[in-house]
Amino acid sequence: MIDRPGLAAFLRSRREALQPEDIGLPRGARRRTSGLRREEVAARCNMSTDYYARLEQERGTHPSAQMIAAIAQGLHLSLDERDHLFRLAGHPPPSRGSVSEHVNPGLARIFDRLHDTPAEIVTELGETLRQTALGIALTGDASRYTGPARSLGFRWFSDPGSRALYHPDDHEFLSRMFASGLREAMTRRGPRSRAAHYADLLLARSEEFRTVWDAQEIGLRPKEFKRYVHPSVGALELQCQTLLDPDQHHFLLVYTATPGTESYEKLQLLSVIGSAAPTG
Repeated sequence: MIDRPGLAAFLRSRREALQPEDIGLPRGARRRTSGLRREEVAARCNMSTDYYARLEQERGTHPSAQMIAAIAQGLHLSLDERDHLFRLAGHPPPSRGSVSEHVNPGLARIFDRLHDTPAEIVTELGETLRQTALGIALTGDASRYTGPARSLGFRWFSDPGSRALYHPDDHEFLSRMFASGLREAMTRRGPRSRAAHYADLLLARSEEFRTVWDAQEIGLRPKEFKRYVHPSVGALELQCQTLLDPDQHHFLLVYTATPGTESYEKLQLLSVIGSAAPTG
């Protein structure tokens, strides 16, 4: 059963403890609210301010597990806090570890400060959880994918169009790397894991995947520079820095270009024409 008083009190306390700068917002000279405003939290959780306000006022309908997950992420809750929130709302807490999509608050705080940089948070299977606006402009909006197609490695073998963004000379290596990474994840998580399910699907669908899978390669890692062929700005060579959350096995990927290079200038241009994001 939902604990409305407990839920309302916990939401208020977490909202008031979170400062604007924690989520990359300017504080502003006239701010009087302690912590975030309700409308700021609601916007981060993709819900109406009225709906969120009702929860803090012990009113409204019983929030779904999906809604509680969005609130937990929007408030930068730790895993323990997230689980507590779920129980207050009358839901069993989600699983932790590799199957969890709850982004660690420390990783989220770093991500929220990357306004002018292409960046994304991905799972060990290449499923994008968060993207900056410039990240979407660079590689497209990954939130539109569902099911196994959420994984870039899965799309690489199941959807030929997904390769158009990457330099043709890198395709052979990327095929081997995605297969290697999937094998590592399957070995780490076991034969009943999502990784194993993806591997079974690709073995049934893709001759190329069967070939690289049979090579039994392990340990292939991304190259220092990633080469893109963007539909709006053309060729780009970007360096990718990676930060790992070992508990959730999520990766924060940050893409930068060397100042003074043609890629740097193109990245600046992309920040201006970002609405023309690739669809592949």
